[in-house]
Order: sequence, then C-alpha cells, then structure tokens
Amino acid sequence: MAARPPLVALKDVRLQDGQRPLFDGVDLAVEPRSRAALVGRNGAGKSTLMKVVMGLIEPDSGDRSVQSATRFAYVPQEPVITGETLLDYASSGEAESWTAEAWLATFGLDPAKSTQGLSGGETRRAALAKAFAEEPDLLLLDEPTNHLDILAIELLENELIQARFALLVVSHDRAFLNRVTNTVHWLEGRRVRTLSKGFVEFDEWSTKVLEEEAESLRRLTKTIERETATFYSSITARRSRNEGRARSLQALRAERAEKMKDVPRELSLGVDSGATSGKLVAEIKGVSKGYNGRTLFKDLTTRIMRGDRLGIVGPNGAGKTTLVKTLLGELAPDEGTVRMGANLEPVYLDQSREGLKSDMTLWDALTPGGGDSIIVRGFSKHVAAYAKEFLFSEAQLRQPISTLSGGERNRLLLARALAKPANLLILDEPTNDLDMDTLDKLEELLEGYDGTLILVSHDRDFIDRLSTSTLALNGRGDIVETPGGWTDFIRQNPGFLQPGANPRPQDKAAAQRAAEAPPPAVAPKKTAKLSFKDAHRLKELETLIDTLPATIAKHDATLADPTLYTRDPKTFDATMKAAEKARADLEAAEMEWLELEEKKAVLAG
Repeated sequence: MAARPPLVALKDVRLQDGQRPLFDGVDLAVEPRSRAALVGRNGAGKSTLMKVVMGLIEPDSGDRSVQSATRFAYVPQEPVITGETLLDYASSGEAESWTAEAWLATFGLDPAKSTQGLSGGETRRAALAKAFAEEPDLLLLDEPTNHLDILAIELLENELIQARFALLVVSHDRAFLNRVTNTVHWLEGRRVRTLSKGFVEFDEWSTKVLEEEAESLRRLTKTIERETATFYSSITARRSRNEGRARSLQALRAERAEKMKDVPRELSLGVDSGATSGKLVAEIKGVSKGYNGRTLFKDLTTRIMRGDRLGIVGPNGAGKTTLVKTLLGELAPDEGTVRMGANLEPVYLDQSREGLKSDMTLWDALTPGGGDSIIVRGFSKHVAAYAKEFLFSEAQLRQPISTLSGGERNRLLLARALAKPANLLILDEPTNDLDMDTLDKLEELLEGYDGTLILVSHDRDFIDRLSTSTLALNGRGDIVETPGGWTDFIRQNPGFLQPGANPRPQDKAAAQRAAEAPPPAVAPKKTAKLSFKDAHRLKELETLIDTLPATIAKHDATLADPTLYTRDPKTFDATMKAAEKARADLEAAEMEWLELEEKKAVLAG
C-alpha cells in the first residue's frame, strides 16, 4: 500500500528576521495522524515556523505544499478569548454549537460562563476545547501545558493519543512529550532535523548529532591551522602570493565562521546559598487554612529541614501558593502553628510575575534602584554583562518588557532571583515558557544547590528529578506528604488527585478491617508527658533558638568592618571565635530541641 502524502510539506524554506536569517533551508513534512514535537531553543523560531506551516506567514523563499481541503486548528501561546460566553467563543469558528459545548464540558468548563475574568488555566482549556471542536486534520499547539494543572495535562494527553488528526506541538514538558509524540522535529542552527521516533529517544539522538558536529568543527579548525601555517611558512606563498592557496584558506575560514554562527550561546546560571541557616527551616503543627468559606488544607503537620527539597503539587486552585505563603509565615494559618527556623534568607520566584510592569525596560527590571550595575551574589557586575549571561542582547536592555517572549520574561525573573544570596529558594511554576536547554541548566543548578528548596510545579519530570519529598493537595481540603518525587507520590496515593476520589485510598482497607475487628478492651487512660526536667530544658532551648541568631548577627556586623583585623587583631580573633561558638550552640540547640519535640510527640501518642 502506497504511503499517503504529507498534509503539509516545507521545502528549502528561508526567512529573514531583520538582519539575521531565522530559517536557512528548512525542510519539514507533517504526515497524516502523526504526533510530532517541534523543539528548539527560545528564540530559534518555533512559533514562527508553526505559522509558516499554517500559511499565516509567507517565507522569503522555498515551497509550501498542502493537501487540498486540509483543515487547521491552532492554539497559540497566549490565546485571546472573545465573545460573551465560552460557547460563543468555542463555536465562533468551524465548530458546530453542540460539538463546542461537548468539548467545553470535556475540558471542565461551563459553556455559559462569561469570557471575562478567566484564569490562565481556564483560558488555555477554552482554547483547546475550541480547537478540538473544529475537528481539524492538523492541530498545532504552542506550549499547551502552560497554566494547566496536572489533571488537565493528563486529560489533554489522553485526548491527543486517541485523536485521529495529526499533531504538531511545541512544548517544554518532557513527560507530556514522552507520552504523546511519535516524531520529533528539531529546529537548531536555522534548519530542521527530524527523528522518526518519539521524544523519549530525543536526548540520546540529539547528543550524538551535536557530538558529530562538534567533531566536524574541530577537524575544520585543525585544517585551517595547518593550512595557515603552511601558507605563511612557504617561500612561494610569501614571494609570489599563491592566490589559489590564499583563496582556499579564505574559503575554509568563511566555512568555519558560518558554522560558528550556529553554535548557540550557553546560558550561565549561578546561585549563592548564602549564610548557613539553622538545621530547622520550618516546623508546621496542625495547620489548616481556608479561603472564602472553603478549606484549602487541614491538619498539616510536617517539618522542613535544611537541605530538604520539597515539591508541592495539586490542581489549579487547590491552594499551593497559599500553602507556600503559610509555610513562610506570610499568611497566618486559621488553625495550628508555623515556627520558622533561624538565619533564613529566602528568595521567592512568584509565578504571577509580580514586579514586572509591561512598560518597564529590562534594564529597569534588573536595576530597580537605578544605576548601571547590579549586586550579583555579593559582587558588583555591569547590568549588560549580567544580562548577557541570561542570553539577553545589549539592544534588548532598553526595550519594554512587553516585547519579551514568555520564555524571556521567565529568564528575567530567574536573573533577578538568582542575583540574591538565598539559603531558602522558593520557585512557583519556574518551568513555564522555558525551553528544554534552559530547563536542563536550571535542573543542573538546583541539583548542586546546598540550600533548602521548595518547588511548586505541574511539570512531573521536574518534580521527579529534584524533589526528595512531595506534598500534594487535592482541592478538597486533603493534603498528604510522600517521600520522593511525583512518581513515588502517584504509586503510593493512586487516585488522590482525581475529583471525587477517596482522598486516602490506602486508608479504605484499614477502615474496613477496623470496622470488622472486635472492640478493644477499655484500658484506663494514661496521661503521658515530658518529665519536668525535659519540659524545662525544652523552654530553655526555645529561648536559645530565639536569641542566638541576634547574637550571631551582632558578631557578623563587627566582623564586617574591613579595618578590624589590621586595627585590632585580638578583637577580630575573639569575635570570630564567639561567632563560631554561637553558630555551633544554635546547631546543637536545634538538634536537641528536635529530639525533645519528637519525644513529646511520641509520649502524646
């Protein structure tokens, strides 16, 4: 049986973006019912290439061929929802009203809901419902998992796997691409390379391609060095200026310069964990929090210790950000207590991108106090040099933030956050809009970070790679903590996040056994508590933990005098020893306090 022709094919497509070529001979074909990923770095032109595929942008040269009567549907990175109701919007294109209504319901939306005041997740689900309702031959999705919670992402995955149309998707979500795709188009160096396998094979394949190209460039460089040496050492070349050899050398250099254009700049990320925090970062006892009469989470008891990597997951609106702010003491709990540890230097990357105004320039965002330099982890650095580490050009420094892409805005937030020393790093949805190379760099940075990390994310792969424990909220007031990442959480708590599911499936069998077991013999109730000595010591330790940080800060302030050592070395040495002793005393007090608290909890049952 003959293979069916592609729905859309691009041949030798070229496109200029101002002075630089964006595409230089792109070939790409989308086969019927294929599910293809389009991947590449931020700024490589993925969104533009999708528009060329759709016919929304005309290339400067090259051919675009389309099967007759092919129907397209497209969900951009930032959909605009129009009309009075969601049904008006979803049926405003090619879709029948009843089909649009059914798909809105599938994506958990009320067709009669107003299009005004939608959240990011609702906007994304409405755009997806409209696209599915139009029953296209080819669906193009640009970062479809942004602003979707894990349940919505899994729903989208299932619908795409069952769909009969072809798919071309741009996404940074590895777990999503691993599950959905069977083809990968890699936009790198202004051209497209195609892997006829799913994204799960991409990393190994792309690494081999890059190694081969690096070796080719190395051999070309060696050839130029050899030819240059020969040219200038040759008597003939010096006296008669061998034009042939000169032209050959010039051509080799031009070839190398052209290849060097395609070697991407590397993102430079760094983080300073600052001063060592206390062993205890936060102790949470019986904490509950609600909003507008709805319980977000209840009866949470846990400890966050120095060096922990806590992942927080759950549906949109379940209260993840509220939980973070409660853990940090920014919001008071309705019930229970939160005790923060000593010497904390937190930095919070907020998903709402607060503090970034659209008319603010990139320069203003990096230097809120004015001037032309920024303090980066304790050292002054020119703003242009620091921006370059995050792949921003000097020309972009004076552009308004409104002109930046979503990925560039997130990189800007990272640049601002990572400039400050932090022994407690809180990242709320840090992966939105970032390309995979940036994500890999961020993961590598966080893996080596020796502070405490709190990570809120819908990116299952990101949580799996970084978290040592996971807190999950299901949106119905229930909260569980599981050692490990996302995969460990799902294995130990199947169905916990599903609407209407038993919040603690593992408890159901235990409850059944308890109901069938004979009632235990009633024993006299015993009151167990700490001894007088231990209770007194616990109060002493709490006083020490409260007062020692101020003592340490006072010693550090004295040592900050750059002239102290030369002016008064005895005072310097004494203060240094006192500061070290105070830190050791604080560490010992926290450890003893934790042991007594554990003993108290055991005695209390």
